[in-house]
Amino acid sequence: MSFINQTKAHLWDANFWGPVTATLDWCEANYQFSRYIAESANTFSNLITVSLALWGAQQTRSAGLPSRYLVGYAGFALVGLGSMIFHATLLYEAQLADELPMIYVATYCSAVLLDTRPGFTKSFRTLSLVAAYFLFNIFFTWSYSVYRNPVYHQIVFATIMLSTAVRTRYLLNNFTVEKPTSHKITHSQKRTIGRIFLAGAGIFVFGFFIWNLDNIFCNTITNWKVSVGWPVAFLLEGHSWWHVLTATGTYLMIVGNTCKTLLLKDDTCKYTLKNSKILGLPTIARTNENEKVKQL
Repeated sequence: MSFINQTKAHLWDANFWGPVTATLDWCEANYQFSRYIAESANTFSNLITVSLALWGAQQTRSAGLPSRYLVGYAGFALVGLGSMIFHATLLYEAQLADELPMIYVATYCSAVLLDTRPGFTKSFRTLSLVAAYFLFNIFFTWSYSVYRNPVYHQIVFATIMLSTAVRTRYLLNNFTVEKPTSHKITHSQKRTIGRIFLAGAGIFVFGFFIWNLDNIFCNTITNWKVSVGWPVAFLLEGHSWWHVLTATGTYLMIVGNTCKTLLLKDDTCKYTLKNSKILGLPTIARTNENEKVKQL
């Protein structure tokens, strides 16, 4: 038996939340530092997710953007909170609080990308997308409760993310013009948005790569952790890096797609991208701070 499994076998009996009922467990040793937190690094690394979501929501409110974008950041924060609860308890119910919001938020972002006709009024297309969104997520929730295979969840999530990337590329390639005009994207804006989205997607995929290395080489990495000791060993928690990297990548992709859909639905002269003072993260600002878009 490996060191990590010996540690788990020893500490499970002393945990606060009872037996592990989740269908997934990670390389980090369970209840190593507290009987109340199953995986410390994997739990607290989600603070990055929640922080970026709150930062994005605050920037959205400051710019007076339509509430559909605020809802997206709220879902982003919900994913982080659900993941914190999951890794702190390793209970199946908490696992669902992590995995289901991932699907809900991903499909929500896809729905926003499909609703790119000019204007923010409630149209038949918008209402149809809302209905399709709820029907799909109700079906997925039911099917995942019946077929509790995490690979099923991962395939669905990856498919939605891939479709989002394809839709993003389509919009950038087919709604680009030479000179500024309403409901079109200039080549300069296309390059900026594309660069931000690709950076986010690349960081997200790199996080997935690190996560899989953590899974494949768990025993070797665990031995390294023992050799270097804690707290330095926290830097070797691959799934925690997945949280940090995917949170950063998701934030960048949201900003890129938010800017793109705003330009397509409103006047391209009203919005601009700028770098914030916090780690240089891009944010969306109004060119005229006194203008407010009709909320939806």
